[in-house]
Amino acid sequence: MIGPDGRQLGVMPSRDALELARGQALDLIEVAPSASPPVCKIMDYGRYRYEQRRKDKEATKKQRATSDLKIMRFPRVSIGEHDLQTKARKVKDFLGENRKVRIVLWFRGRERAHPERGRQLLERVAAECADLSTVEIPPAFEGRNMTMTLAPKAKIVSPSPHQD
Repeated sequence: MIGPDGRQLGVMPSRDALELARGQALDLIEVAPSASPPVCKIMDYGRYRYEQRRKDKEATKKQRATSDLKIMRFPRVSIGEHDLQTKARKVKDFLGENRKVRIVLWFRGRERAHPERGRQLLERVAAECADLSTVEIPPAFEGRNMTMTLAPKAKIVSPSPHQD
């Protein structure tokens, strides 16, 4: 049994512990149910839940907030030149943020009869991003879509020329 101030109160029956908690207008919370005997603490349950949520929030904050994989969709094989350049620039931005990019090219109707055009388009995007990326998964069909995954190149950190 642990008191509201964190002091050990020793082993006691649960009925006595509950009366002690109610006498202080607090709750009896089982902290370690698997221990023998189970460890309980006298505290405000609302405050306990608040602190747990804060700890969980801090833990998730330390993890990467966004996914490492970004998806760029190309709506069709016959995409305009400006649209292609805009999407390629966005892919470069994602790669610059050290994220992988999956490029998805949709095939509609008769476009499916010419997969080589889609492959050329994806290879062209890969060539434009070649300075920042490597092709992790080459162009391949997945249903009506052709996909390709680009991974950012490892950044080489060179020592400063002024170091001795």
